[in-house]
Amino acid sequence: MRRAKTLVALIGAAALTLAAIAPASADSAATYTVTITNLTDGQPFTPPLVASHRPAVDLYEVGEPASEAIKEIAENGNLGPAVAFATESKASKHIADAVVALREEPGEGPPPILPGESRTFTLTSSNGATLVSWASMLICTNDGFVGIDSVRLPKKVGDAISLTADAYDAGTEINTEDLADIVPPCQELVGVADDMRAPGTGMSDPDLAEGGVITSHDGVLGIADLLTDVHGWTDPVATIVIERTD
Repeated sequence: MRRAKTLVALIGAAALTLAAIAPASADSAATYTVTITNLTDGQPFTPPLVASHRPAVDLYEVGEPASEAIKEIAENGNLGPAVAFATESKASKHIADAVVALREEPGEGPPPILPGESRTFTLTSSNGATLVSWASMLICTNDGFVGIDSVRLPKKVGDAISLTADAYDAGTEINTEDLADIVPPCQELVGVADDMRAPGTGMSDPDLAEGGVITSHDGVLGIADLLTDVHGWTDPVATIVIERTD
C-alpha cells in the first residue's frame, strides 16, 4: 500500500500555485477572485484544490465511485494525486489553472481553513475553460469532503456567483469515527479530551475500505471518538464566492 502524505506535512509544506496548463491568449484570459468560507463550528477543511477547466473534466460525481484524487483528499488530506491529475494526466490539457493555496506570509505553508474562517485567492482561466471545481477534506472525518463540481464561471467582468456547498461522503472508507483512523491534525485543530487521544493516521487502511459511491454525508453520529456537539455539522458546510475581476 502506498503511504499518503499526512495532513501535518501538507499544512507545513510550501504553498502550491500551479501555472496555467493550457496558457491563455491575451484575448481569452480571465481572472477571478475566489473566497471560500467554512460555515461549520468544528470541522476544519484542508487547503482547497480549485481548478478552472473545460467540460471534458469531471472532478467528482454524486452517485459514482470516487476517483483516486478524491479518495486521497477525503481519506488522507493528500493532494498529491489531485495535483498529478491537474498537471500530468491526459485530462490536464483541459485544465487551465489549478490552485491549492496561496502563501499568505513569507515562509508559511497553506494552512487549513478553520471553522468560521475564509480563504481568498486568485484563479485564472483560458478560452474554453468555463467551469470551476473544488474539493477539500473535512479533516475530522474518515472520508468526508466538501466541494463543487463543474459550476459555470461568471462570464463578464464584475459578475459574481455565490454558492453553498454540502458535505459529501466519498464512500471509500467505513465511518468508524475513531480518531485512530482519522488524520492526526483533527486532534490538534479541534480539541478532544486527553483520554480520547489516539495517534491518528495519514494512511488508508484496506480493512476499512468501503467500495461505495459518493453520497451526501450523514454527519457525525457519535458512535466512537468524534463528538456530535464538537465535530458535527448541518448542511451547508461552506460558501464559495467567485467574481470575475479581469
